[in-house]
Amino acid sequence: MKGPPRFIDLMQDRKTLPVAAARDDPSPMEPVAAALARQHFAEFDLEFDAAERILFCRFAHRGGQCLSEDVLREGQEVQRLVRGFLGDGREREPPVRFLVLASRAPGAWNLGADLKLFAQFIRSRDRANLRRYAHSCCGFAFANATGLGFDLPVVSVALVQGDALGAGFELALSSNLIVAERSAKFGLPEILFNLFPGMGAVSFLSRRIPPGLAERLILSGEIFSAEQLQALGAVDVLAPDGQGVAALHEFIGRRGSRYPALRALYRARRLVNPVTLEELTRIADLWVEAAFKLEELDLRKMLHLDAAQARRRAGENHHFATIRSN
Repeated sequence: MKGPPRFIDLMQDRKTLPVAAARDDPSPMEPVAAALARQHFAEFDLEFDAAERILFCRFAHRGGQCLSEDVLREGQEVQRLVRGFLGDGREREPPVRFLVLASRAPGAWNLGADLKLFAQFIRSRDRANLRRYAHSCCGFAFANATGLGFDLPVVSVALVQGDALGAGFELALSSNLIVAERSAKFGLPEILFNLFPGMGAVSFLSRRIPPGLAERLILSGEIFSAEQLQALGAVDVLAPDGQGVAALHEFIGRRGSRYPALRALYRARRLVNPVTLEELTRIADLWVEAAFKLEELDLRKMLHLDAAQARRRAGENHHFATIRSN
């Protein structure tokens, strides 16, 4: 089994990263497009809109619709790749303005953490690997929230066309901007098996809506619509089904005309209410301790939820395959 990514990689010196195109390069998009053409990711499909300077990073869900170890590792590789394009962040016109997390699978953005892996680590009392997984989730989310960990001039976007559950919802919440189609569903089901969401929900949701309300959502274990979360302030843009990309383009303006204002606003948001990697990982450590107090009945409930999601995935994948074959 491949090991999960090391969240500590986020803190490496930017001077060791490849530098973006020189400032006097009249075509800064060309080296980006060329570099992307050389990349291959099993868990993500990358699409670069050079005119708008948007990199779409879509969950391919080839190995399942959860945040598996492979998804986490490749997700951080994509983040390192984009950091390389941005160099020291001083480009007046950065080659990538928006990094958009989206999904290839109809009906599913990301359905959360690898619950089978959780149960395996808990039953074998493998605290180190469960903690490592949790910290990897935190590292991915922290970079997504903070300009790739270095306050670089890129706006992170969650384009949610489908359901975002558990750790998937937590990752969406880490984005600077959340665009959700009307049929998208969101939920934090961890309380159903006597756990709490420990990979960012407490930090990020409490920065979007009042902390007391955030706790009520977490403790409810309920599924919420995109419209409900927009009314609460947790979703920024509500789009008709099938119009998520169009709604994103409309929000950021033609040729990203609103990018300077959005970039400045999200930087100001972090100054007013900063989130740190230490905060995220300390909460994750509390989550690990709580996980090791679960009873066997709780673990069976966890696996029952995973099995229900697997049956749903199988049905949707069959439907998707049928659509593609026709």
